[in-house]
Formats: sequence, C-alpha cells, structure tokens
Amino acid sequence: MGIDRRTFIQLVTGGVVGSLFTPVIWKSLDDAAIWSQNWSWIPRLKYGEITEQATLSKFGPSPCSLTVKSVGGSPYVVKGNVENEMSKGGVDAISAGGAQLLYSPSRVNGPMKKVADGKYESISWEEAEKMLSEKLSAVKGQAGKLAIVSGDATGTSSEVLSAFAAGMGSNDCYLMSGDAQSAAVALDNMGGSGQIGYDLDNADFVLFVGADAMNSWGSVVRNQRVFSDMRPTGEDVKSVYVYAGPFLNSTASSSDKWIPVAPGAGAIFSLGLAYHLLNSGASASVSDFADFKTLVMSRFTPDKVEKAIGVAPGVMAGLAKQLMSASAPLVISGSEFGQGAGGADIIAASAINMLLGQVGKKGGMKLLADLPVAVESAVSRAELTRRDFAGYLAAVASDKVNTPAVLLVYEANPVYAMPQAETMAAAIAKVPFLVSFSTWMDETASKADLIMPNPHSFERFDDAQTPYGVGTAMLSACAPVIGPLYNGKSTIDVVLGVASVLGIDLGYESAEAVLQAKAEKAGADWDSLIGGAAFISDSTESDSLKFAASVLSKAVAMPKGGELALAPYAKLNVGSSTMAIPPLNCVTISKFELLGKDLFVQINGVTAKKLNVSEGSKIKLTGTGGECVARVHINEGVMNDVIAAPLGLGHTAWDVFSRGKGDNIFKIITVSTEPGTDMAVWTSSVVSIA
Repeated sequence: MGIDRRTFIQLVTGGVVGSLFTPVIWKSLDDAAIWSQNWSWIPRLKYGEITEQATLSKFGPSPCSLTVKSVGGSPYVVKGNVENEMSKGGVDAISAGGAQLLYSPSRVNGPMKKVADGKYESISWEEAEKMLSEKLSAVKGQAGKLAIVSGDATGTSSEVLSAFAAGMGSNDCYLMSGDAQSAAVALDNMGGSGQIGYDLDNADFVLFVGADAMNSWGSVVRNQRVFSDMRPTGEDVKSVYVYAGPFLNSTASSSDKWIPVAPGAGAIFSLGLAYHLLNSGASASVSDFADFKTLVMSRFTPDKVEKAIGVAPGVMAGLAKQLMSASAPLVISGSEFGQGAGGADIIAASAINMLLGQVGKKGGMKLLADLPVAVESAVSRAELTRRDFAGYLAAVASDKVNTPAVLLVYEANPVYAMPQAETMAAAIAKVPFLVSFSTWMDETASKADLIMPNPHSFERFDDAQTPYGVGTAMLSACAPVIGPLYNGKSTIDVVLGVASVLGIDLGYESAEAVLQAKAEKAGADWDSLIGGAAFISDSTESDSLKFAASVLSKAVAMPKGGELALAPYAKLNVGSSTMAIPPLNCVTISKFELLGKDLFVQINGVTAKKLNVSEGSKIKLTGTGGECVARVHINEGVMNDVIAAPLGLGHTAWDVFSRGKGDNIFKIITVSTEPGTDMAVWTSSVVSIA
C-alpha cells in the first residue's frame, strides 16, 4: 500500500504528539541524561570557597595581568586586573581561556626522552636533570657548542639563561625575534641606550607605520585599552589615529584614516614624510642633521616617493601638516605581525619624532632605562634583545657557523615560528641534542631529544619587565594560583640546579629567590607585586640621539615593483608564536581565514583579475624557503599586488584543535640581510602563485 505526503505527515505528527503525552520518552531522556553526566572524562567543578588571585599570563606576544577566580582551589575563569598598568584591566584572546588551558590536551605531563624508534618515554626529573648535566658537562668551556633561545622577552628567566650560557663559556643566548629587536638595533645605531617606548596614553595624534597595534604590535591589550580611553563612546575624541600599511586590518579599521603602504616600505614612507617636515622648517640639534637633510631632500622627494610606494604628495603634505599642528604627536613603526621589521624602519620613524621635538616628551617617544639585572653575570636586557637569532639560525643552516652540540629552547617554538620555517627547522634538526622547556607538545618539543616541561603560567612564580611599546618602565610578578596539575618543574629551578652540578654559581637556589631579588634591585615591594600591583619606574635614559643617516643611506632602497608582496598578519584568537589555537577560540576564526582545513588568503579584485583567480580558487604560494596551499578570498581592503595571509595555522603538532588546520605561512616568508645594520629581516617577502 502506498503512503501519500498528507498521510505521512499525519502519521509523523500523531507519533510526535503521542510521544509528548507518554511518560516513556521522558523517562528515557532522564536515564540518558544521568548516563551522559557520569562519563568519567567530563571535568567537574569543585564545591568550595570562591577566591580571587592576581597573576600573569604569557600566552600572547606580550604579558597580560589577570585576576583568576577559583572555587575550591581550582581556577575556572579569568578577568582583567584593573589595578595593574601593564595591561590596564584588559584580557587578550588567549589569556581569556587560561583556566581551561590548564587542562589542555596539548600539555606535556612530565619529563620525557626520545627513544630509538622516535617515540617518547616518560622519565623521572632526577634522570632528566642527570642526562642534561652530562650533555652540558661535555661541552662546558667550548665556544659555539651551546646555544639557548628564549621566547620570554620580559622575564627574569631570560637573565638566568644568559648568565648560565656565560658560565658555560657561550655567547649564543638569544631571544626569539620581534619588534623589540628591531627597535634595539635601531637605538644602538642611533647612539642611544635602554629601550624605546611610546607614550600612547598622552599622545593626541598617533601615526602607526605598519605597526598593527590592535592585534600584534607591542602590548596589544594595553593598546586597545588606551584606544578605548582616548575615544570614549559618546564623548569627545582625545586622540586622532592614522594607520599606514598594506591592508585594512584591525588597527586600520579602528583608525580615522588608512593610507595604503606596501609591506617593507615603511622607511620610505617615513622619510617621504620627513621631506615635508624639513620643507616646512622642522629641524633638530643632532650631530648628523645636515647629512640626514641632504639624504632626505635628494632621495625622498615627493615624486620619487609617489613612484616608489604610490602615496600622493598631497596626502603626505597633509599628514605632515597634521603632525606639526598636534600638541603631542607620535609616530610608531613596526611590522604587521610584530616581527621581521628592519632597524631602518624604526630609525626613519624615530627621525620624525625627533623633527617634531617629541623625544622624551609627554605623549612622545621615550627612552626607558633597563631595570637592574638580578643575576650579576647576565647580559643586559638591551644587549640580549639586540642579538639576532634568525641570523644565527640562518648561518647554522648555511654552515657559516658551527652547529651547536646542545640547543636549549625555553618557552619558544622556533621549528614552527621562524621565517623560512622549513629551512630553519632543518638547521635545528642538525643539532645533536635538542632540549625543550615547553609546557606544550609543540612542533619544537615534538622534535626534541629531551622534554623538561615548564609549568603553566598559573602554576609558577614569574615576572614581567617593561613590555615593548609601553611608555614607562615597569615590573609585575606573580605567585602560583594552583599547585602543579602535572609533573612540571620551573625551568629556572632546573637551570639553577644543573648550574650547581656543573660548578657554575648563579647566586640563587630557587626561582622565587631570583624573582624577589629582581624586585628588590628595582626598588619594588615583592608582596605588592605578587598581590597584583605593577611597579612603575621613573628612570629614563637621556641619550642624545642621532639620525643615523649613514645607516639609512645603505638600508633604504626603492622597491623594484611588479611583484606580489606578502603581508602576513597575526590575530590573537588564532594563537601566537608560542601558542596554537586555544580550543575555546576555534569558533571565533573567520570563514574567510579558515574553512574546514583550508587556509584562505586575501587579495583585491584588481589583483585577482591580474592573476586570473576568483573567490575560492585554490592556489599554491611559493617563496624562497617553501610553498603553501590556500584558497582565495576577494577583499577590497587589500592593496593592489599584495596578498594578506594569516599566521598561526598549519600546525603539525599540538592537538586536534590546531593540527592540520590550514598551512604555515612562515614557510614562505623570506629572510634577507638589511644593509647598514646586518640584521635578518623579512617584511619585504614576495611570492609567486600558481
């Protein structure tokens, strides 16, 4: 017998209505709910007292000051610490899930060593420290045999590592590359000392040249809070913002004006702006002012700048006029993704601040003194920041320097997050003994011979000194919020213990003692620091800067043109150079950046037509060091001949939330050497597509 559509609907409707009025279905649902709630792997919140404790997180590119709420001793949510100037009550997109990351499936449960078949075997801390001591003992006093890289640019932990390297007879201790390195190299060439800072809090006109302050440059959360304070809803605007960069990113979208400027052209833009300032009578009492003026007036005239980067003379002249008429103007230069910019970009932007008389002034560019080191044998923070890890690793890859016998990696993931990633990973693979001090099973840990996991940020003592970009020197610290959930151990404690075995006296016996000494030497109160307050230092450098005209004349060259420029960008919800995608953030990733397992890159319609591609086209991008596969999204907020590509995807390690999602854009970013500074740079990367 056949059933027509009407009969079928009547039968289904009757069945549903009947189910609603019978107790059987409700009893079944109740039993299913009870059964599902008893699954052994579901995390359960404890009952107990609700408490709050201040802490720090270092999951993003800059430390974030938080307050963690716990119940029965277990953290369950975080909020911003409004009492701390380091992040001014803001919370970044990674730190927001800090309590959940305590239970991340990516966490390393305890020390492990690689065995013959390439797998890992759990070992005791005693065995792990003995193995490390033996490997280090064999190379002690031999130059070039030990290298160390730290991903923590603000912590006293990096002081301990640099002091340990010195005790081992090694000068190869580095920080991972970032805008702070470019600024340190620039300041050194300008004859200054300390750290460049920017008083965003008091500036009434801010020009960002490539620096994506809302996503990846400087202390992102603090930048966002300052922006909010200066532009309160429904009230008068206190500051004007202009962004000069390759596409309409978060900073450009938040600004009053966007000026399209190609990747790697920041120095040309700044020097073209300097032309108009000089032409209007701007000057500075600087030793090489005459050389600088000659350079700018001859090589960066309006017609040459327009031909090189496409910015019309009227736009430049109008911007120069706005800067000169502002009470507290400020110019900030950096890369679109927080690293890889050259020293020339920072020098050129600093020259604008100098011509405006805005160095050391309220709302201007500052020179901040380093806080005193806690470990006497450590190199200064400024010196450590200047060291070029990308250049060192490139030299190892090309056999220009000897491969170290031992490489220690702390809170960093260089196998994944270095330009020309495959080349750099191959260089690291040459190291006979690789040690990872990582909380997570990241790409570097998955290649290590020995893994010695550092506790989660909420499980350890830690501190943070003057994040790059802030306008005043400061220090924050934290104590553990919760005892260790896994078998981790503070890397500082491990290094101090191994140093003692090797006869190297670093002056301390525990991480807590080192951090307390740092606070004491800085003049801060330890109890106040771990209670959530930030120590603010009035100490600033007063160096007389020069324009570094001789460096600029070598480093800044007009682009060839006709190539497809790569504009990588970073967004914190996708992770950072040390963190993969936090599980709770997966739903926040745009379908125009990742759809399923496909990475999307963005170009405008003119470029798409030139390349003969359309929305959704699958393409292969090729750079000097490798290639990536992606799909195309047409976005008119991208400059002509520029391809905007998201970083943070394409992981080969971590967990199911990150592994195999998209491709790693770091593979196609090209490293080159900047003339004049000799530092490794990669903001001028070009690619071809098929």
